[in-house]
This record gives sequence, structure tokens and C-alpha cells, in this order.
Amino acid sequence: MKKTLSIASILTLAVIAINTLVFSDSNTGESDDSFQKRFNNNYRVFALNLPEKAKFVNELVPLEKNDVRERLDKEMLVNTYWQSQGLLFFKRANKYFPIIEPILKEKGVPDDFKYLAVIESGLENVTSSAGAKGFWQLMPKTAKEHNMEVNKNVDERYDVVKSTYAACDYLLSAKKKFGSWTLAAASYNMGKSGVQRQLDRQKVSNYYDLLLNTETGRYVYRIIAVKNIMNNPKDYGFYFREKDLYKRSKTKQVVVDTAVSNLADFAIAHKINYKELKLYNPWLREINLNNKSRKKYTIEIPIK
Repeated sequence: MKKTLSIASILTLAVIAINTLVFSDSNTGESDDSFQKRFNNNYRVFALNLPEKAKFVNELVPLEKNDVRERLDKEMLVNTYWQSQGLLFFKRANKYFPIIEPILKEKGVPDDFKYLAVIESGLENVTSSAGAKGFWQLMPKTAKEHNMEVNKNVDERYDVVKSTYAACDYLLSAKKKFGSWTLAAASYNMGKSGVQRQLDRQKVSNYYDLLLNTETGRYVYRIIAVKNIMNNPKDYGFYFREKDLYKRSKTKQVVVDTAVSNLADFAIAHKINYKELKLYNPWLREINLNNKSRKKYTIEIPIK
């Protein structure tokens, strides 16, 4: 029986043929001028419109200052055109913001600070070269100061709930010290004493008037840029569907107050595997849970 192509198939073949003609990289002896002309006709990078007004929490960004506009423009460009990373921010935020947002609200920390976690870690349990870990990139000393357990067996910096509470406590303390959420955010990167030293040295009172090291100098602008992009995805070229976003499975909590000699066996007993146990409880760092002090630990078990 003779087969005929559908309209959709014909259109698909036409698109392939056109793309082959326009974008072919074959050795056809094309001149440099012709190749450059094709590039100019088909490649576009657009400058971005900066918002007329920008805020971090309730504090206006002084966009009337040229250096401030340039710094924000830089972070907007970097975070808009790093498309793969930006899209991953949206995907992971759908999974983890519902955990982070209620804790910020409970503690009285402005919602804008969830974007601090985004720029710190990309909402992954990463480790920095300095040894900071987790979504909120806490150093061991800071974590312990906020009553978190940090050792080879258990590292609660990898617990998104406990680390969010610790970050909130730090930020509230910094806000009380500086009277400004912007300076509190800067101190999360530089430390309270570092920010205070620069304020005293330079005889100014706000972040936007400070001359700082490159990392802290970019820090708040990065938060503001990511906030603007994530609140207006289509304005910056990010398109996705609900089904494209990551989701967290429902879990049940199991409380243990004894040692667990083998977490793989523990996982199997709860009808999951070791990998799943560690994915939902990354603060468990070894194959066993020592728990010599008979502390109560809450372990998340995904419900299938």
C-alpha cells in the first residue's frame, strides 16, 4: 500500500531543510564575509531594560547612581544569559521554596531572603572551597553557634529545615546590629565584623556607599537580580510548564532515639532503598547513625 506523508511530516522536513541551508557547518568553501553575514543575520544578544525601581525587602536601590545601575545591570545580564542555571533555579525553587518560605515567615525574616539561598547554593547541598555546606552555606562554627550538630556522622547543615532556621537567626541578629536588611544580607557573605569594620573605616552607613571586595560588592546585586528574574520569568526569556518543574514527594517522619547500625537495612525495613534514604536525609553522612547520646532524630521517609 502506498504511504503518503502527513502535513506535519512535510512541515518538519521543510524546517530541517531550511535549518540545514542556513546553519550548515559543512566545508562548502564559503567566504569569511559570507559566513560573517550569516552569523550577523541569525545571532542576537539583547541588552536588558532595568526596572525603574528596585528594592531589597523595603529598601530602595539607589538606581540614580551610575555605579549602582552598572552593578545591577551586570548581575541581570549574567543571570539572564546563563540560561541553563537560571532554568534550574526555577525548577528547584518549585521543590524547595515551599519548605523555606514558611520558616522565613515564622521567624519574621523577609521573603526576599529565599533568593539569598538561591545565589549561595543554587538550592543544592553544595560544599564551598572554604568548607561552607548546604543550601545556606553555613560554616561549622556558625552552625554550632546555632545549636546544629556537625561531625563526620551527622551534619545538620545539609538539613534544609534546620539550616533555614539557623540562617534566619543569623539574619535577625545582623538586622538588629545594622538596622538594615541590606547590610544584614551583605554580612551573611562578609561577616558582621567585616561589614562593621568597613562602615567605620569608610564613614558611611549603607551598603550602596561601601567599597567592598568583589564577592561582597556583587552579593546584594546578585540577590536583587535573581529576585527580579524569578518574579518575571517571561520578561527574561524563561518559559516552562508546571510539569517541567521539580516536585518533592510526600514523606512520613520516623523518630529514632537509638543507634542505627546499618542505614541500608533501615531503609529496606521502611520499603525504600539506601539512595532514597540519603536523598531525603542528606544530613546522615555515613552508613550508620552512632547516636551514643540517644538523641531523637527525625528521619524523612518518602511515601510511594
